[in-house]
Amino acid sequence: FASPAVTGTVNEATYTVAITVPYGTNVTALTPTISFRGASISPNSGVSQNFTSPVIYTVTAADNTTQNYVVTVTAAANPAPAIPQHLTADGANSQVTLNWDTVTGATYYSVYLSTVQGLFTEPADATVTGATYNITGLTNGTTYYFIVKAGNSGGLSAASNEAIATPAAVPDAPIHVTAVAGDGQANVSFTAPTDHGGYAITSYEVTASTGGIVRSGASSPITVTGLTNGVSYTFTVKAINQVGRSMASAASNAVIPSSPSGGGNNNDDDDNSSSNNSNSETVAPLADILLNHQVIHAGAVTTTDHDHTMLTIVVDQTKLENRLAAEEQGVIITYRANSSFDRVVAEMDGQWVKSMVKKQAVITLKTDQASYVLPVQQINIEALASQVGESVALQDIKLKIEINTQFAQDKAKTIEEAVSKGMFTLLAPPIEFIIQATYGDATVVVSKFNTFLEHWVAIPDNVNPDSVTTAVVVEPDGIFRTVPTQVAVIEGQLYAKVNSLTNGTFAIVSHSTEFSDVTSHWAEQSIRDMGARMIVMGAGNNSYEPDREITRAEFAAILVRGLGLPLENGAAPFSDIPPAAWFNNVVHTAYTYHLLAGFEDGTFHPKDTITREQAMLMISRAMTLTGLKANLPGQSVDEALLPYTDAASASDWALGGIADSIQAGVIQGKSGAKLAPQDFVTRAEVATIVQRLLQLSDLI
Repeated sequence: FASPAVTGTVNEATYTVAITVPYGTNVTALTPTISFRGASISPNSGVSQNFTSPVIYTVTAADNTTQNYVVTVTAAANPAPAIPQHLTADGANSQVTLNWDTVTGATYYSVYLSTVQGLFTEPADATVTGATYNITGLTNGTTYYFIVKAGNSGGLSAASNEAIATPAAVPDAPIHVTAVAGDGQANVSFTAPTDHGGYAITSYEVTASTGGIVRSGASSPITVTGLTNGVSYTFTVKAINQVGRSMASAASNAVIPSSPSGGGNNNDDDDNSSSNNSNSETVAPLADILLNHQVIHAGAVTTTDHDHTMLTIVVDQTKLENRLAAEEQGVIITYRANSSFDRVVAEMDGQWVKSMVKKQAVITLKTDQASYVLPVQQINIEALASQVGESVALQDIKLKIEINTQFAQDKAKTIEEAVSKGMFTLLAPPIEFIIQATYGDATVVVSKFNTFLEHWVAIPDNVNPDSVTTAVVVEPDGIFRTVPTQVAVIEGQLYAKVNSLTNGTFAIVSHSTEFSDVTSHWAEQSIRDMGARMIVMGAGNNSYEPDREITRAEFAAILVRGLGLPLENGAAPFSDIPPAAWFNNVVHTAYTYHLLAGFEDGTFHPKDTITREQAMLMISRAMTLTGLKANLPGQSVDEALLPYTDAASASDWALGGIADSIQAGVIQGKSGAKLAPQDFVTRAEVATIVQRLLQLSDLI
C-alpha cells in the first residue's frame, strides 16, 4: 500500500499475503499495488478494496493456469500513550495536589503513591481522566512520592518523573497554659500540642492580654518581660512550625506582677530605654550596641506591637563617634537584639552612614534567628539621597537595616508554593533581609550589591547538619534561585551562612538528587554536590551524561546559577538569541554582570560547544565578582603559562583569562603540561570548575 506505506510478502507455501497497517487505518478503502511478471491479476492492481475481510486475488499465468492468493489486512493494536511530562506535587493539610501535562491519545491516567522513593506497586487511582488530581487523607509530616502513567486501550505508558510532597499544616494550639507573676514579668508554662502539623515546632509565641506584649521561646516555660507591676494580665500561646502559627491557646489564669517591696515600676537606664516600661534592675535590656564586640552604652530602643512584634534600635551617634575616634579603620558595629521579635530594625541617619563609610566600618544586625553583615562602603548614601528627593540633607535620611520573620499572608503563600515547586524540604523558617532609605513618605530599597554579603540564618537544634544543602532566595513572583551557602557552628549554634549579591527572602533547604550514570566517575562527588545545590541539572531519566560536551549557553546558565545571580528580564543584547529562547535570561544576566561579551559581530553563538579557553575567560571574569582575582599572586601572563607546552595554541584574547584561572587553581591543565585551550568542556568538567570557583572564593 502507498497510504499507509506498508508492504506485504507472498507466502508461496500457503498462497497468502499478510499485511499489518498502523492503528486507526481505515481498512474499508485501501488501494493495493501488486507487482507481478508475465501474468494477469484479478481484481486489478491499483483498485480500492474493502479489506475488512480477506480479499482473494486470482493470478492467471501465460499458459492460462490460475492460482488464488488470499490477502489479509490486520490493523495494529492501539499503542500506549507517551509518558506524562512535568509532574508536580503540591502539599497542603493532609492532602497533595498533582499536576502534569496532558498526553495526546490518553483516555485515562493511573496515579501511583508511595512512602518509599522509587517503589510503586498498585495505583492509588487508575481512573483519573484529567491532568490534575487531588489526593486526600494523607498523614501530615510524611513524605510521599508520586508517579503518573498515561493509558488507553493499548496499555499504559512508562512512568512520569517522580514528584515529592510532604503534607503539612500549622500545629494545634498549646494547652494547659498557666502563669506565675514576678517583678515586672511573668513565667508562662504550657503543654505542647500533640499534633504538630507534620513539621517540628520551632518556637512558641506568648502574647499578653494587656499592651499586646509578645515574647518567644523554644519551649515551656517562657518569661514575659516588660510587664507593668500592679496590672492584671492573662496570656495566650501559639505554636509555630515552618508552615505558620497555630490558633491561640485558651487564656491562662490572671496574674498581677509586683516588686518585692511593693513599689511601682521605673526605668533609670537612659542608654537602653524601651517604650514598654520594665524594671531596669531585674530585666535585661532589649538590645545592645557593640563596638568591636564590646558592649557600649550608646543606643535606644522602641518596640511596637500590632499584628507582629517589632524592635527598632537607634544608635546614639554622638556617644558612638566619641568612641570611634580612638578606633582604627575597619571597626565592627553590632546592633544586637536580646529578645525575640518578628522584625528587628537598626536605624541610623545618612550623615552618620557617610562617616562610617570613611571609617570602612562593618555593621552587623544580630537577632536570635539571624545576623546580617554589611560593609558600609556598599551603601552609596549620596546616590540614595538623590533618589528620595532633591536637596535632601543627609542627616534627614534614615537608613534602616531589617531582619524580618513575619510575612503577610500573600507572601507566606508565595514562599510555601515556591518550596513545594522546588521539590526540597524547608529546614528553618524563611527570613527576609531588607535595607531601605527613607525620607518623609519616600522609600528607596537597596537590594543589589557589588560584593557578596553574609546573611546568617540559625538552624533549629533538631536539624541534622548533614541535611543542610543550600539556601534559596524566594522572589516576589514565586520564582526561586539557589545561592552559595556554607554551614558553620558558632558558640554551639548551627548556622547557614548565605553569601549573596542581593537581599531578599532566604529559605534554608535540604535537596537531594540522584544521577544513575555518575557512580565511580572521576567527577562523581562534584556532580552530586552541584546537583544537590541545584546548580547543575540532570539530562532526563535520572541521568547526567557527564562526558557530553556542553554549549556556551549551558555553561553561562550553570555559572549564573552557581553565583546565585538574579535573572535579568528583557532581550539579551545579541542578534542570535531569540527573546523566547530558554537561555535568553541567563545570557542576559551573565552579560549584565560582565561574565561574557560575545563576538565582534554582535552574536553569542549560544548553541556552539564551549572551548576551554572560552570557559576560562568567563571564569576569570567571575573571579572578579567573587573577589578571588584580587587574591592572586602578581605573576605575569607569560610566567603563569610558561609550564604549558601548548600555550602558543591559545588565542591572544584568552591569555589573561587562562592565566587567572590557572593561577587560582579553578581550572587545571590536561595530561600534565598541556592547557588544551581548543578542547571542548564536558558536563563533568563544568561541575568541578564551578565547584572549585565557589570553594576557592569561600562561598561554599
